[in-house]
Amino acid sequence: MDTRILCNFYRCTRESILTGCITAWYGSCTALNRKALVVKTAQNITRTELPSMEDLYSQRLRKKSLRIIKDPHHPSHKLFCLLPSGRRYRSIWTKTTRLRDSFIPQAIRLLNT
Repeated sequence: MDTRILCNFYRCTRESILTGCITAWYGSCTALNRKALVVKTAQNITRTELPSMEDLYSQRLRKKSLRIIKDPHHPSHKLFCLLPSGRRYRSIWTKTTRLRDSFIPQAIRLLNT
């Protein structure tokens, strides 16, 4: 089969299945679990470089958080409040790593970088 067709198929399939709700599950995965997500198999089959899960996660996280910031009627909109400088967002104080690795704190850290 043509390499371009295989590459397109695996990219679309992987991105749609794994990233359907990546912002919900990827942040709370351990490093071992993230490495267990086999992406290299698709790269070996297509013989091309596919974007990493970390890149996809940060892209989706940024896109989703910007959508929440733009929508004042979103329930999580009030959690994204700017500091007095107007450049950075106020970080949420978290006591547990489970909360620290959830969507809102990670999105704020990503937007502040």
